[in-house]
Amino acid sequence: MEDYTKFKLKRKEELEAVLTDKDDLFVIACNKCFKELDSFDEPECGLFEAIAKEQGKTIIGSAQIDFLCNEPLTSKSFEELLPKEAKNVFVISCGLGIQTIAGLAEIPVYAGSDSVIADGHHGMALTTTLCDACGQCYLNLTGGICPIVDCSKSLLNGQCGGAKNGKCEVDKEMDCGWQLIYDRLKKQGRLQELLDQPVELRDYSKVNYKFIDEYVKSVREERYEGYYGGIHPTEWKELSEHCSLVRFPEPVNVVIPMSQHAGAPAEPIVKVGQQVKMGQKIAQAVGLISSGIHASVSGTVVAVEPRRHPISGLDSLAVVIQSDGKNTLDESVKPAGELDKLSADEIIEIVREKGVVGMGGAGFPTAVKLKSPKPIELVLLNGCECEPILTADHQVLLAYADEVIYGLKAMMKASGAPKGVIAIEDNKLDAVELLQAKTADIDNIEIVVAKTKYPQGAEKMLIKRVMGKTVPSGGLPMDVGAIVCNVSTAKAVSDAIQLGMPLVERVMTVSGNRMNKPGNYLVKIGTSIKEIVNHCGDVVGDDVTIKIGGPMMGFAQENLNVPMLKCSNGIIAVETTVKEAVECIKCGRCVDVCPMELRPLYFTKYALSEDWEGMKTQNAMDCIECGCCEYICSSKIPIVERIKIGKTAIREGK
Repeated sequence: MEDYTKFKLKRKEELEAVLTDKDDLFVIACNKCFKELDSFDEPECGLFEAIAKEQGKTIIGSAQIDFLCNEPLTSKSFEELLPKEAKNVFVISCGLGIQTIAGLAEIPVYAGSDSVIADGHHGMALTTTLCDACGQCYLNLTGGICPIVDCSKSLLNGQCGGAKNGKCEVDKEMDCGWQLIYDRLKKQGRLQELLDQPVELRDYSKVNYKFIDEYVKSVREERYEGYYGGIHPTEWKELSEHCSLVRFPEPVNVVIPMSQHAGAPAEPIVKVGQQVKMGQKIAQAVGLISSGIHASVSGTVVAVEPRRHPISGLDSLAVVIQSDGKNTLDESVKPAGELDKLSADEIIEIVREKGVVGMGGAGFPTAVKLKSPKPIELVLLNGCECEPILTADHQVLLAYADEVIYGLKAMMKASGAPKGVIAIEDNKLDAVELLQAKTADIDNIEIVVAKTKYPQGAEKMLIKRVMGKTVPSGGLPMDVGAIVCNVSTAKAVSDAIQLGMPLVERVMTVSGNRMNKPGNYLVKIGTSIKEIVNHCGDVVGDDVTIKIGGPMMGFAQENLNVPMLKCSNGIIAVETTVKEAVECIKCGRCVDVCPMELRPLYFTKYALSEDWEGMKTQNAMDCIECGCCEYICSSKIPIVERIKIGKTAIREGK
């Protein structure tokens, strides 16, 4: 009994007939598909090459490409792989892969295999080109354009005569399939081959199953909207989006780590026993990529010692302040003056001096972003908050809309950008309406409404969605003329200039289906996570995981005696999920959803074999660790964990 999957090699006699007058062959095979494989290489490719060599044909080269029907990725690989000497391309795949290659190649493309059906299922394709999986492929006769699906009447022997201006008489939006076939064959000098063929009759006794229905079409449209890939996890925003922003009670003590930003940790400039005021600098930035740190309360420094860090899980130097409950402001906390009178360099210096860093999670020093060595055409504020459960940025937009706009104006002036954009997902329409009203008279600020999709807020995805530009591999947003900041960062910039207040507090969400009393709070930096959870009524049940951040990219906490940081946008309590990983079945779903257009299934394989060079070749360093691949993984593999291990090994030069 034959184990049919999605395609099988054509019969030897049929291949020999097709090969008769063709030479200088390039062979390309689909290496993976939506099926379980025993190996990474399809056996049909080698078998075809053996048949061709028996006929005395020259194989110029061969290649295997994962998910051949994934046109965006295949087009990049195919351009690099196709030798200039090749005169004919033979494709070993289902009809979808053959059609994809036929649309990319300038030279003739031939099918070396037939699409087949197993158990009445053909899987979900990664291309808009359709295949009827009829089991009697006509693509060799028609230049890789299928007469069954590209002709609305499924004609096998030429045009019906009803086309007008190249459009079908049945569907005026559809190109005439046979006109496309004639044009392609004529361009390749193959038209006479078709005209000399005997009349073709369709064998309706063979399996016919249209696997791409209206539902899959709609899924594909959503997947490609704005940027490639992405997922739609359950949002759980309703748990806290109705909770108005309130100030969290004053902490008795704050633990302020010296490492809560990208780059070098800050160096303490205070000593045990010293009295400090709120907003006073307590640690100095070290080097260019670093940030100053300030007291979030007034009181007494009771310790300068290592404390557990919520992200690394290791002990990290921190300044511990016992609050006096007065919040006495430091003398340095005073307005910087009118924005119109401040120069770009003055704004950047204020942002640097006040310790403003990215508050969306990465913690990159904002002053460094604003001092771009390349021209900036757009400052893009991320108000998407695409992580499930979190609603902190939503509250910032509602409660501090004026401050967000002011901060955006300041960053535009500091960077020389002529335009600003605030991107908000369409699940926050109240914030959209408010910001649109407040910016209606500002010509160079636009509110962009983005369709809700994760990870919409990742800076590279946001740039692609708003600007239509792709940040190059290994590049930065400034390479395409953009600066991307979180809306909370813009609010912090506003506070630094208008109030003179350093980044000493932030808005955060406390939520999750296991949190007793969800809410949105304005919290002092350094406040204990345990204290915040206790204030919110603790958690429900025993099988609970508490994370700082969202469910996709947040950091699980085994010990709650850790402080919140400048980049801590939430504390969530969710049900613990136990994942028992099994071997990768190469289903391809991780490739389908990766917004960076990577192939995560390679990362799982290479991490296990410690093939760091292979991981590097597959561009593991471009991974943004969004977790889409892990979320969708049928085998429950901890893909992100393996990617992190690989990236660490690559950085260390292993």
